[in-house]
This record gives sequence, structure tokens and C-alpha cells, in this order.
Amino acid sequence: MAADHSHPAPSAPPRVRRILVVTVVPLFVATVLAAVLLWPRGGSPQTDGGADVPRYPGTVTRVVSEPCPPVPSAPEGTPRVGDGRCGTVDVLVDDGPTAGQQVRTPVPDGPGAPRVEVGDEVILVELADPTDPTTSNWNIAEHQRGTPMVWLAVIFAAAIVAFGRWRGLAALAGLAASFAILLSFVLPGISAGRSPLLVAVVGAALIMFVVLYLTHGVTAQTSVAVLGTLGSLVLTGVLATIATAATHLTGFGSEDATTLSMFQGDVDLHGLLLAGIIIGSLGVLDDVTVTQAATVTELANANPGLTRLQLYRAATRVGRAHIASTVNTIVLAYAGASLPLLLLLTADARPIGQILTSEFLAQEIVRSAVATLGLIAAVPLTTGLAAVVTAAGRTAATAATASTDAPASRPEPDRSEALAALISPRTAGSDEPDQTRTAPPSKATDRWPESNRSTDTAW
Repeated sequence: MAADHSHPAPSAPPRVRRILVVTVVPLFVATVLAAVLLWPRGGSPQTDGGADVPRYPGTVTRVVSEPCPPVPSAPEGTPRVGDGRCGTVDVLVDDGPTAGQQVRTPVPDGPGAPRVEVGDEVILVELADPTDPTTSNWNIAEHQRGTPMVWLAVIFAAAIVAFGRWRGLAALAGLAASFAILLSFVLPGISAGRSPLLVAVVGAALIMFVVLYLTHGVTAQTSVAVLGTLGSLVLTGVLATIATAATHLTGFGSEDATTLSMFQGDVDLHGLLLAGIIIGSLGVLDDVTVTQAATVTELANANPGLTRLQLYRAATRVGRAHIASTVNTIVLAYAGASLPLLLLLTADARPIGQILTSEFLAQEIVRSAVATLGLIAAVPLTTGLAAVVTAAGRTAATAATASTDAPASRPEPDRSEALAALISPRTAGSDEPDQTRTAPPSKATDRWPESNRSTDTAW
């Protein structure tokens, strides 16, 4: 759909704006103060991950494949490692102390080893020989990916700006702000030993304030989305805490978490699991809340006669359809990120009940379930707030207009005859115009729709 929603929303009355300011500003100030208190100081903690191996860019100039030497027969059932690629690769070093020199490396072999051809741009590592520190060996670590990723980023940004125009440019700025907060506050704060759950909640709230107001403007509609998102985030955090405690999850359900515990033993992996649920839910929550707030506003503009309850019911039906598709999106997103794990489960000989309740799979189930519950709660919360704000703004605007624009000495015309002429049906085959004009006004009034008739079916 290419509908343009860039037109500005009607301005909220001063009373409604004051209420939103009094509600949102203290929350923003509290978020900023919490971020200042939790901000990591003293630099990043040192890890014992080993010495940094120098890496140099290079270009493959020659590849020589050779048959691999025979290996001793392995015991039956031992998995084979690698595909037996042997030979040498000549690489021209592009940067570093040996720039411009040709070095010879073995053909990369083993699980995940890159396949190289002449002209490929690769990354070289120089490893010292443990038996003779004066000599070193060169190896190909991986391909250079900088240029393709730069072009992909350019195409990504150009497509967003071309389609979204100024709104797309604001979305890119919001995306940059999100990564800046994650890289400068959330990750360093967790690494510094702060509570991962608290850091994630504050960081998510900070991202929400910056991104929503930057992308959608400082309006009453955006403020409603902010309040709905913040309330849903808090509820998601509470549900995640209860669910992980009830299922006794420790956070050691993945190989990445186990590796992290070896390098940074002071990181709370259980809190890190909760933080991941909060950050992962934010991206879908702001989509739902912004959509619900905009839906209520558009329904009110399209039909000013809708009451607050009718606005809520109509927008909630839109939210149900949105949630039905978003739930599938969440589950598929987690499944796509865990495909190697799911494939490994198909080879597991344990009963399905044991597999589903194991930590590494129960962790993903809890993520999906808690995120979905937070999304479901976001729909009625945001829709109710939007209906209250929109109805209050419309009532205030109507009262102000009536008090300032109503003429003092202008009689209200009697429109009963005009209504009768407009809505009385003409009898088929009748050519006498005065049949319609002589219809009783009471009959015409009875045919006019009731003022309190529900419009749920129409919406």
C-alpha cells in the first residue's frame, strides 16, 4: 500500500496537550536520569579473550589445488571434518608492514572455511610458529565484506528515503539513534556489571522516546503511542521475570551464553535473557502502538459522529487483525534465528517432551510467549488511551467552535419539508411531483436514521 500518511494530524486542544505534557515529560525526565545513573564509567572492562591477532587485507592472485595426503583410518562412526581441500594460495598483501608483498597460505580447510578464487579480497592473519617465534605462518581468515555491505546499506537507505521521503529520512535517523543507544549505553552497561533487566528497560524507553518523536513528530497521537509502548514494555518485563522464574531458566541455554560466561564471568546471564526479551519486543511494540493510535485518529476524522466506545471497538478490530499476523511474525523471526538449533533437534533421539522442556528450547518458547502477551496487552491499552484523548479533543474543539461561531440572532430554519422531499421514496411509474411534497413530515422523520444508532457494523 502506498497511501500517504504524511499529512499532519489535527492539533489537540490546549487542555489535552497539557494533560499529555504533564504525563509524558516526567516519564522522559525519569528515563534520562536513570540512564545517567546507569551510564557505564571507567571504560570497557578488560576480558581475557587472548591477544589480538593482526589482520591484513589482501587479494588472491593464484590458487593451486593438490590431492590431500592419505590420513590414518578413523574409527567407524567418527564424523569427517572438512572436505579434504589441500593446496596453496598466493595472496598480495594490500596493507600493513608487508604491503605489496606476495605471501603463500594453505588452502582454507575445515568447517566454515571460505572458498577462495583468483581476484577474491580476503583477510589474512599472521600466526607465529610456536616452535620458532622468529618465523610466522600466513592463513586466510575470511573474505572482505566491507564493499558489498556498504552498497547494501546505500540501497537500503535510498529505498527508504525514496518511498518514505522526509518520513523515511526521519526513520533512518531513528535507526541510527537506536544503534547509538545500544552500542554506547545498553551493551557497555551490561558489560560493566549493571543489572541487565534494568539497563534494558531504561535503554528501551530511551530508544522509544527518541525514535517515536523523531519519526512521527511531537503530536498527541505520538504521545499516546509512547504511553502505550511504555506501559506494554513494563508489563512485558514483569511477565518475562515471572515466566523465567517459573520455568527455572538460567540463561545458559545457548553456546553463545556459555562462551560469554567464560570471558566475562560477572555478567548475569539470567538478567541478560530478560534484557533480550525486552529489546526484542520493543521493535514490534512501537509498530502496534503507532498503528493503533493512528487508526483511532483516522476513524475519528472520517466519522466525527463516533462515540468513544465506538472508536475503541472499531480500532480494536483493526488491532486484532494486526496481532493475528504479528504473532506469526514473532514466532517465525525466532525460528529463523534458531534454524541450526531446530535442525539439531530433528536428530535428537530423546522424547519430544524432553526436547521441548530442555533449557535451550524452553528459552525460545518463553521469548515468543512473553513477547506475544506484551503485544496483545498493547492493543487495548493504546486504543483506550487514543480513544479517550481523541474524544476529549473533539469534544473540546466542538464546544469551542460552538461558543465562538454560533450567530446571536439567526433563526434556525425548519428543514422538515426539505428532509421529506429528499428522503421520501418516489413511487415507481409516478410522474406527479406533488406526491413527494405532500408526504407528512412525521413519516420523513421516522425514516431518518436514529442519532444513537451503533455504527459498529458499518466499520
